[in-house]
Amino acid sequence: MLTRLDLRGTGDGWRGRLPRPTAAANLPVAAVQAILAEVRAGGDAAVRDLTERFDGVRLESLRVPQAEVDAALESIPPLLREALEAARANILAYHRHQVREDDRHERDGIVLRELFRPVGRAGLCVPGGEAPLMSTVLMTAIPARVAGVPEVVLCSPPTSGGTVAPGILAAAALAGVDEVYRVGGAQAVAAMAYGTDTIRPVDVIVGPGGLFTSVAKQQVAAEGAVGVPGSFPGPSEVVVVADDTTPVTYAAIDVIVQVEHGPDSVGWLITWSEQAADRIESEITRLAAASPRRGTIEANLSANGYTALVDGPEQAIEVANAIAPEHLELMTADPEALLGLVRHAGAVFCGAFAPASVGDYLAGPSHVLPTYGSARFSGALRVDDFVKAIHVVSLDEATLGRVGPHVAAIAEAEGLPAHAQSVQLRWAR
Repeated sequence: MLTRLDLRGTGDGWRGRLPRPTAAANLPVAAVQAILAEVRAGGDAAVRDLTERFDGVRLESLRVPQAEVDAALESIPPLLREALEAARANILAYHRHQVREDDRHERDGIVLRELFRPVGRAGLCVPGGEAPLMSTVLMTAIPARVAGVPEVVLCSPPTSGGTVAPGILAAAALAGVDEVYRVGGAQAVAAMAYGTDTIRPVDVIVGPGGLFTSVAKQQVAAEGAVGVPGSFPGPSEVVVVADDTTPVTYAAIDVIVQVEHGPDSVGWLITWSEQAADRIESEITRLAAASPRRGTIEANLSANGYTALVDGPEQAIEVANAIAPEHLELMTADPEALLGLVRHAGAVFCGAFAPASVGDYLAGPSHVLPTYGSARFSGALRVDDFVKAIHVVSLDEATLGRVGPHVAAIAEAEGLPAHAQSVQLRWAR
């Protein structure tokens, strides 16, 4: 089921042999741009038409009434509510440590202050469909709330009944989301970026999603319509690094965990033991065949599932760094020995008893992570993604008289005489 790549004895030649998911090489940019243009021109009517086209639901009202949101929280099973509250507590505690206080720096009479201010309105994309991710509500809304964002808006695709999945509504109530809309995909991104009669525009859009959602966020950010974090939080990915000591079933199920999300998800097994590869692959086949989501898992593993045989632990991490996965699991005899070699990964899980699923739900850091190699330059969603740093500069007359000639010298060298004059007029008075 997994495609096996034997990278042993290839030196650096293995780098050109690493595959990329087909979807990553064929992003639906033109199709997404058409959707964005349709919403920008047509507003609510276009959002309704696109929702009917893609989700098979004709909506009368885009917004979910607050009473329905509150009722969802009251109706979920007690154990699920307890679990969501435990997750909320961990996520809240972790992100509170990311809050930065206003700062002050002074050197040679120049006083600099840095003010940290939240955006005014944040938009959250929460996947629905076969796996409505109530956990994503907590993982996006709570960092926004901790940052001090006054208005938090959530968009999630409608169910066949025309509303948002009850678990997502319950989590929205628990996280204190202000507005919930039954809209998903690129049309939700467009509505939040440009605004419609019903959905007012936001300043930042965050959250994972399929290719259309992720590409839409890139496009509206490139237009300057809205801010998005630097990562590409698309379909889920995992790399499991294993050796002869790795519990076979644990490794197998953790490759499966991320690919059960949906189309284009990616699963990797990297090992320097051919015996471990054989055993884990066999167990993956067995577990996948018994899964209620067998079709999704087997399709994703056949298209984007790989086993890489490498020369040893160092090459294993080199390969993992080249992939730059969303989730990296070091399930070896000594994971800490490998951790120092890791440079590119969204999140790392050390040891047989730290599965990525714990991070997906309640470890504390956000599970909105970089995919498609964007872990090379970005990381998990953070409080900082909802905050702007504003610097304030103060000088007195004596300080300007001292630094002014340097300002003027640089300005004149750049051919900007008004810049030079702005300081010269002040010290010449």
